[in-house]
Amino acid sequence: MEVTQIVILAGLVIGLVYGAVGLLSGFCLMSSMRGLLAEGDGRLVRSYALAIAVAIAASQFLAGNGVVDLGKSIYLQQSFSVPVLFLGGLLFGYGMVLSNGCGSRALVLLGRGNLRSFVVVIVLAIAAQMMLKGLIAPARIALVQASQMTVSANSLPSVLVMLGLTESLSRTLAAAATVIALMLFAFAHPAFRRSPGQIAAGVVVGLLVAGGWYVTGCLGADDFNPVPVTSLTFIAPIADTLQYAMLSTGLTLNFGIATVAGVFAGSLVTALATGRFKLEGYSSPRHMLRSGSGAALMGVGGVMAFGCSIGQGLTGVSTLALGSFVALAGILLGTAAGLRGALRVHPLKPTREAGSPAA
Repeated sequence: MEVTQIVILAGLVIGLVYGAVGLLSGFCLMSSMRGLLAEGDGRLVRSYALAIAVAIAASQFLAGNGVVDLGKSIYLQQSFSVPVLFLGGLLFGYGMVLSNGCGSRALVLLGRGNLRSFVVVIVLAIAAQMMLKGLIAPARIALVQASQMTVSANSLPSVLVMLGLTESLSRTLAAAATVIALMLFAFAHPAFRRSPGQIAAGVVVGLLVAGGWYVTGCLGADDFNPVPVTSLTFIAPIADTLQYAMLSTGLTLNFGIATVAGVFAGSLVTALATGRFKLEGYSSPRHMLRSGSGAALMGVGGVMAFGCSIGQGLTGVSTLALGSFVALAGILLGTAAGLRGALRVHPLKPTREAGSPAA
């Protein structure tokens, strides 16, 4: 098999596993934040934290042993815009609350028969393409050019290198400190320690991130036909998948498109096998408007932030890039604003069906 075929097949497998795990465990940052802030249940957010810890540990192990060059990824650029990354994260986080889930969660729920997620995926893809290459792309480019800066240190290890430590020691210390802090946060919660399913979900998702780096950065390292070094992320890949579905002639499959297809297929197969498949739709036009608006914000914000709650929150942070921590901070703050405070997104009141008696 050619290198590109191996990468595409591996992306499909990674997506299949993520789709199955996402459906069975409910893995989602928005659900995690809602459980923590609105319902007092911190298990899901600990699962997310564990996934970050595993992703960092495994990814930095690959990088430290020369298996993968994470410096070739989009996250470890020397020039980036802090305001645009943070603002994009805010928009994405708030849109995630409006749509009741992120892009990856929408793919998982679509596989379960949730037709609301079909609208979310389509609107997100269109908005992302508009921000990447379409009508509003010039505005994004102008914002980035006006606010970007070139830094000497673009990651936590490089900050330690500037302080005089060796590159190897800096990577080890930065990764160890971050992983230990996240693990302590996760396992300090008694309810999480008693939730083997959530623990397993965090470990598997974290390993999938490292697996993506290995596939694209090692198996895909071909001098004549290299593939972009990347891992799990969903904003641009969802946009590319829609474009490929519409205009496949002249376009080529890639790791991201294969992953998106795999997530949907993995969720669908798992839903059918476990009896979870059920068609669902919107409860009212207002519900659809809110959900579609959130999807548009996720598409726009995700492009500005260089990723989503998975693309930046897990994959980007696994590189220990400073810009990824900025984007994740924006996503968390935007999500918190949608769940609590003056900008809280209130639950929709059930509407009376036509012809039914008034309450």
